[in-house]
Amino acid sequence: ALQNPEVKAEYDALQPEYDIIQAMIDARVQQNMTQKDLSAKTGITQADISRIENGTRNPSLSMVKKLAHGLGMQLKLEFVPMPTKNKM
Repeated sequence: ALQNPEVKAEYDALQPEYDIIQAMIDARVQQNMTQKDLSAKTGITQADISRIENGTRNPSLSMVKKLAHGLGMQLKLEFVPMPTKNKM
């Protein structure tokens, strides 16, 4: 499926969201926290945390920041140059 340029472009466009979700899950699991534990620390419902983790809810930046703090983490965002396509 990723051989198709349109599918690959869509996948690449969603990669930052997947990276955030995976980082959140990894941090929570490394700390032996359940979604319920994280909910108690953040005030975000366990259902919403589940939706974020399974990709059916797109959290706001302020919600991601609150989740990071609940995990004892600092949120760090970066703007990096886009890769340039090699022209031959």
